[in-house]
Amino acid sequence: MKQLITLSFLLLFIFSAPAYAQKSKEKSGFKVSYAAVHNGTELPGRGLTLVYFDEVAYLSEPGDQIRNFIDYRNSQTVTILNYENELFKTLTSFDLLPQPKPGDKTETILGYDCQHAKLSSFSNSIEVWYSDKTGAKGSPYQAYLPDTKSLVLKVTINGSRTLLAKSVEKLDKDSVPGYPFNQAKEVSASELEELKIKSRYTILSVFENEIINFENLQDTYEGQELESNRTYRFSKGSVILKRITLPESWLKGGQVFAKLSCWSNGDAYDRTGSVFALPTASDKKSMLDALQNGLDQLPVFIDNEGGQYQGITSTRNYDSPIELMRFFTSFGVGHFNKLREINNYPWEHEATYKQDITSLIPNDQDEIWVGVFIGNYDQGGHKVSLELNFYPSFGDREEPVHYIQPLFYTVNIMEMSGQNYGRLFRNDTLSLEFEVPANVENLQLLYTSTGHGGWGGGDEFNPKLNEIFIDGEPFYKVVPWRTDCATYRLYNPASGNFGNGMSSSDLSRSNWCPATLTPPYVIPLKNLSPGKHSLKVAIDQGADEGNSFSHWSISGVLSGEYANE
Repeated sequence: MKQLITLSFLLLFIFSAPAYAQKSKEKSGFKVSYAAVHNGTELPGRGLTLVYFDEVAYLSEPGDQIRNFIDYRNSQTVTILNYENELFKTLTSFDLLPQPKPGDKTETILGYDCQHAKLSSFSNSIEVWYSDKTGAKGSPYQAYLPDTKSLVLKVTINGSRTLLAKSVEKLDKDSVPGYPFNQAKEVSASELEELKIKSRYTILSVFENEIINFENLQDTYEGQELESNRTYRFSKGSVILKRITLPESWLKGGQVFAKLSCWSNGDAYDRTGSVFALPTASDKKSMLDALQNGLDQLPVFIDNEGGQYQGITSTRNYDSPIELMRFFTSFGVGHFNKLREINNYPWEHEATYKQDITSLIPNDQDEIWVGVFIGNYDQGGHKVSLELNFYPSFGDREEPVHYIQPLFYTVNIMEMSGQNYGRLFRNDTLSLEFEVPANVENLQLLYTSTGHGGWGGGDEFNPKLNEIFIDGEPFYKVVPWRTDCATYRLYNPASGNFGNGMSSSDLSRSNWCPATLTPPYVIPLKNLSPGKHSLKVAIDQGADEGNSFSHWSISGVLSGEYANE
């Protein structure tokens, strides 16, 4: 499909030249080749080509989705984009371009004595060298035109980045590209910029306007074979899950971001949320077995007082979920905006979270399960949309295969089915064993930790030390704490307002704020040898108080890269 789109776009450029270009066959064209130079070093493959013919300069950059033109007949620059097999254009009058000032430097380039000009654009200092003796017109940057009769032979930005003409040669008129001006739909510059950005990466929609709430529904699917690209609801509606196909472009490398939008559909409170991944093919059990067939499918961790915690640590026969993103819902954004209006408080309409999850997405398989959990007992609940953004890599480097090994995950995503909260740290440590393969490089532990217990003495509002031990030795310690929660007041219309002028959503918390995400701590493990190891997590969890208790939602994933053989 991509090849067909590209071919269609090229044919438009070749065969759609306007009448004035086709009638001027007796005229000569020019081809100007520019090299990209950074701090005096030429960058292979980063240059561009300019073609000038019959009062139009055509700029060719790597790729074929965007074409830039300088239309001297109509005193305007033109940018044409091919997006999803449709052409869009935006026009800019020469009068609106940055205006140059005469410079005082001289330089001879390709035998032409060049004039010098200076200009400024978006806080960048730009210098251009140009000549009106070449027979051609144009500039490698369509916005940087010193006049309307010259060819720019050199552009330098901020003294370090340069495009330098390496040759100016006559071009056979049959080699001049087309100019599909009339075939393109005109849009505003801002609209075209949005389309340009979208054209550069792949958007994979996972969920769209899906409800996550609490209701008594049949959701085990016991014994059934689950389909791809279908949304399933589990644990009384508090978990949604879908088996997705990863785009082919991702298997060639790049970066992946998860983008989640969330708004209230009736729930007024700030809730724990988690975006997670599960394998589609493994000889081990996973949380999918429990979601589909019940909690008794999971291994049980028993603390020093006999408390039972299902599926919180990986074992030889079970892998815990891979947490992609921890987030927290707002106090009622969206649903409560009109119900809690306050003058000069322009409430947001939804909370949006976006995080780099590149190291957590396998690049050696076609499919994975992706799920979203929000813990709540409200029938209205929340609505979410989730997409994965796949950005291609900048170079041709061969991407190593990702090593991804989940270790622990105490977020009780099956809370509504009876899975216990992470309360064990008051009397015990979370302990497990793991093994590091011999051929893994750049090993790191991604550790996410948030404390909960929403009363004055609870861990939500009191800093608590987290410590990680590897092979019995102290390895990492941190007090997870956020002091910036007041920044997000406009996402929290249903938040309570105190007598001192503060809001509940303003309060500092144990590494989370309403309407925000909590990124993981990235802990390098470069000195950890291959083989078997033990790991313990100790947290200074506070005591229970009546029916109130504190608990900790933590997750840990080993990530790295398999060494290329």
